[in-house]
Amino acid sequence: MSDQKAGAGLTAGGAVLARMKAVGVDYIFANSGTDFPPIIEGLAEAAAKDIPLPEALIMPHENAAMGMAYGYYLATGRAQAVMAHTNVGLANCAIGAINAATEHVPMLLFSGRTPVMEQGRLGARTVPIGWGQEMRDQTALVREAVKWDYELKFPEQVPEMVDRAYAIACSVPKGPVYMSLPREVLCETCDDTGIDAPSRVQPVRIAPPRDQLEQAAAMLAQAKRPLIIAQRGAGSAEGFSTLSQMANQWGIPVVQYWAIQLAMATNDPMFGGMDPAVYMKDADLVLVLDCLAPWWPDIHALPVDCKVIQIGQNPLYSRFPARHFPADISLAGETADVILALADAMAPLFADHRDACEERRVRVVAQNRTIRTAAQKLADDGAKTPMTKAFVAKCLSSVIAGKGATVFSELGCPLEPMELDHYQAWYQEPHSGGLGWSFPAAMGFALADRKKLVIATMGDGSYMFANPTACHQIAEAMTLPVLILVLNNNEWGAVRQSVTGMYPDGYAAKANRMPLTSLTPSPDFTCVAQASRAWVAKVEAPGDLAATLTRAIDHITQTGTHALVEITIAP
Repeated sequence: MSDQKAGAGLTAGGAVLARMKAVGVDYIFANSGTDFPPIIEGLAEAAAKDIPLPEALIMPHENAAMGMAYGYYLATGRAQAVMAHTNVGLANCAIGAINAATEHVPMLLFSGRTPVMEQGRLGARTVPIGWGQEMRDQTALVREAVKWDYELKFPEQVPEMVDRAYAIACSVPKGPVYMSLPREVLCETCDDTGIDAPSRVQPVRIAPPRDQLEQAAAMLAQAKRPLIIAQRGAGSAEGFSTLSQMANQWGIPVVQYWAIQLAMATNDPMFGGMDPAVYMKDADLVLVLDCLAPWWPDIHALPVDCKVIQIGQNPLYSRFPARHFPADISLAGETADVILALADAMAPLFADHRDACEERRVRVVAQNRTIRTAAQKLADDGAKTPMTKAFVAKCLSSVIAGKGATVFSELGCPLEPMELDHYQAWYQEPHSGGLGWSFPAAMGFALADRKKLVIATMGDGSYMFANPTACHQIAEAMTLPVLILVLNNNEWGAVRQSVTGMYPDGYAAKANRMPLTSLTPSPDFTCVAQASRAWVAKVEAPGDLAATLTRAIDHITQTGTHALVEITIAP
């Protein structure tokens, strides 16, 4: 408890902030508006009374706020808060909420609500937007993406509702929650007795029943051709290490299909690349490790008699209306917890399968070596002008080797050619596809540890989606040492690939210029970064890339400020 006088009273706006600090929020990523006077007054009031508060950070755009809260959670495992301006600010948060919901990233999302009263009450409407921003159902903007929502009704509700919001966000399956804050309510006085007391509402953790774990362990042990497909990592450093030990001991290949986070080092003997087709066609058991879409049903055929075990915070991904992948056993819980429990359940069974596992391991190692060699050769073949994304990825990998770097990729550097060896080495854009994520997420990660080398790689389209002027301003204002790589192919490359995938011999594929994909003429992205005093460089020739990346990293390391390298790549 603090030394403040019990019951002295605090504006509800200040109480919301103080209570967030008590439950564990470090930062409030805020884009303020005319609904914020009681919040701003609350910040000043609490500071004057020496009440602990989260640090409030000014965000020039809400997309940056949502991305930074996301990245900070990836770095620390602690949910943070975003505060936006009424319905318009919430609308700008919607893409970030969708991304967070898809990837089970907890955060507390707040936005003001335009005043209900037109006059006669402190906080009533004072400017025309008080009428223009009124909605019948403001929460509808994010309701499908959040786990829980509420509108604060009375100031005395503040402590219990903040506690509830935080606990629900951090309960498995994790995700964002939303609360709207009417201006009149925030202007009222809240009893501050115990405002900094520990929360009595703790998040829910879940674990699979022991009998299901033992059944899954027996199925894995008895499988002749098992396969693990992972998308969202292994949950923790311990989960990462245990998955590798289990896969190597039992001779099980691990394919990281459309990986969002690294589950296994790319130089691990059991790393089977990115495409499950090689192993899936003959598999008799597939362990699906937190995958929204573990394979592509149109091109990956699961053998009829193949069993499937699904693991994850929400193995069936119940938020999504249509998802029809088999789940003969579903093991729900934090990914790392389930991996550790499954490894423990399998340990006593190994002696009876030792010889078969070793024989399988030899075959898998040889197959994986072939897959890895092909990926590396493909990257090497991209060392031409203009260079390929795969070549850029391999070159970056060699430059950051041994530096413990964290790479964010949003349609930027591909994972497969890189040498990555720790559980926080790699993050890719959410499967919801809300672009503009990589740059601010990397900044949020760097905010948690400015000594860590953090690199955001993205396509030119993704860079523009990130509201780069706002992001560069934040990077300069907060002195965030992030390296930004813009892989510029002057087009929506993902759209082109989708069109050619569906219509390989169609008119669009044969056209000199595919409709609705070109981003020419390209802006000079280095000028955008220079406006915020970033170190910048352009690279067109593959022979210049490694040296330029090295200089950029040296600049970041020596000055603690950010840098941008624009790299010309092939369509």
